[in-house]
Amino acid sequence: MLWKIAIPIVIGLAVVVWLFSREFSIDALREISITPVTIAAIAAALVAVGMRDFGMAWRFRSLTDRELKWSATWRTTFLCEFTSAITPSSVGGSALSMIFLKREGINIGRATTLTMTILFLDELFFVIFCPIVALVISHKSLFDIGTGKGGMEVAFWIVYGVICALTIGLFLGIFIIPKAVRRLLDKMFSYRLLRKWHDDAVNIGDNMVSTSRAIKEYKLRWWIDAFIATCVSWTGRYLVVNALFWGFVPGADQAVVFGRQFVVWALLMFTPTPGGSGVSEWLFKEYYGDLIGSGGVVMVVAVLWRILTYYIYLLIGFLLLPSLFKKKKK
Repeated sequence: MLWKIAIPIVIGLAVVVWLFSREFSIDALREISITPVTIAAIAAALVAVGMRDFGMAWRFRSLTDRELKWSATWRTTFLCEFTSAITPSSVGGSALSMIFLKREGINIGRATTLTMTILFLDELFFVIFCPIVALVISHKSLFDIGTGKGGMEVAFWIVYGVICALTIGLFLGIFIIPKAVRRLLDKMFSYRLLRKWHDDAVNIGDNMVSTSRAIKEYKLRWWIDAFIATCVSWTGRYLVVNALFWGFVPGADQAVVFGRQFVVWALLMFTPTPGGSGVSEWLFKEYYGDLIGSGGVVMVVAVLWRILTYYIYLLIGFLLLPSLFKKKKK
């Protein structure tokens, strides 16, 4: 397990060192002064981190009809974030939440149902709010930046299309025609090129069928609470950057800073490195450099952002690992 924690740390630090070696400037760093405003901004960023985690814990508590105690929901939240940090972004911690819910006493069938629901709610948040952000914030402010420019926009909309397709698939598989979707997955992944993933695809189809049966008894209030908690969590995740910009780049347009987080996190969803290590630091520098100007200051803000949204969960997860394996359970 230790090597899985070490790999993302080494990758992230290597990229930070490389970027610092290119952008480092004593004069630029002298522009950074520790003032009551910067201290307040870091404190606000910590509050945003707490908001993110509270949203996730609240969602676990709502989805289990308050069966889980708050301590269990926080523990599950941190373990999900920890697994997100040591696995590729395309895997993520939410996909493993059924294991952590089972550990907290939720039977595996119900835990599977809740995990599928969590995946659906996360994707639904992006599907709804990404177009709104694209309409409210100018195209130039969102995409006409960095060295990638047009390529970054194309990549974002491709990812958005994939998320839409996934959300539609989950909606049909969970709410409308679960058995038909299960048969479709079985047939699609029977072809030679996709046969390697046949068992996994059929397992997903089975989970959709079981989830569809379970959610029929859920009331509208259950869904409203869970979706609001999802919005709170993702909003807190994005506000971390807003808080840091308030302290280090007070002249930046806060709406643009917030809107660009949708693009950043969308592009990070399919990065191959654990927790987006290396890619995140580079992308932050490319995507926010025009708002900050000084390369040295960009990297300072980027490092603080990664500490608060990534490295902190590696530490917390590492501290929780002994309790995870304390009792022998299958």
